[in-house]
Amino acid sequence: MKKVILAAALMAVSASAQDVMWAPKGKPAQYRPPHKAHTKLADVKAKHDGEKAWRELVVDDQHLRSEWIFSPAGSHTPRMLHPDTRVWWVVWEGEVKFAIEKAGSFVARHGSVVQVPMQTWFSYETVGDRPSLIFETNIAGAKALYEDQNACSPPPGTEWMKVRLGNRPAGVYDKNNKPHVTFEEVAEAFESGKVRGTQRIVEDARGAANFIYGYNSKLPPLDPKAKGHYHPEGAEFWLILKGQIRYPIEGVGTIIANEGDVVYVPQYTFHFPRWWGEGPSCRLAMNGFPYIAHLFEPD
Repeated sequence: MKKVILAAALMAVSASAQDVMWAPKGKPAQYRPPHKAHTKLADVKAKHDGEKAWRELVVDDQHLRSEWIFSPAGSHTPRMLHPDTRVWWVVWEGEVKFAIEKAGSFVARHGSVVQVPMQTWFSYETVGDRPSLIFETNIAGAKALYEDQNACSPPPGTEWMKVRLGNRPAGVYDKNNKPHVTFEEVAEAFESGKVRGTQRIVEDARGAANFIYGYNSKLPPLDPKAKGHYHPEGAEFWLILKGQIRYPIEGVGTIIANEGDVVYVPQYTFHFPRWWGEGPSCRLAMNGFPYIAHLFEPD
């Protein structure tokens, strides 16, 4: 019996030792435009006050690109597809009707997450009598192919060419990916105990979005000295969907982010997100890896 216990203890020590290693740690908090540690939605709206339609780029790094898109009632996009990338949106204001190949048409409202896999035709329009505001995320460098040559101008330095796309795997929703997920249905899964902590909403080899929901009151007491973790190969950012989130960020300080705000943390930068305030809090965490490495100090 003693030999079995000793062997188990040695295996545990060995496994723990294997998890401790040397990793690169560059200079933290290196922000390059358009990136900011904290992009407040109120400031973005104030910047574009009075404009009928606008876009505000928030993230544009080597992995992902995200922007706010404000559109008047009745506006619509041309029918398009992305040849190699998955695109997703969070609807923040108004009502947006999406038409997605094989998934059909549906109207998305505040808090909904909508996604379209590669090589799948889609379009969307702002319906109802109010403008819409959506947060769009795609893979860095993504291209769009259009059904109509006159839909828009080609990217700088290119021209339109008529092509045929072969072996098109349209409308493939694998893993936990779904065309449309509402905030209410995901939040209910957490409240009922079916899901705890984190729910993967978007999963792709080149990008991911995780729904992280909970209560500050249910967490251990706050340790103001806790540094959290950092990522060695890429940034991470969050759209605050509900309540508040507290972020101590290395080289920046502590941020309290509210609904609609975006918090961005570059690689090599320690951070420690925590649900905050009264009631439920939720953040949609996004990065360029399906399972990004979290590096902690050994102690």
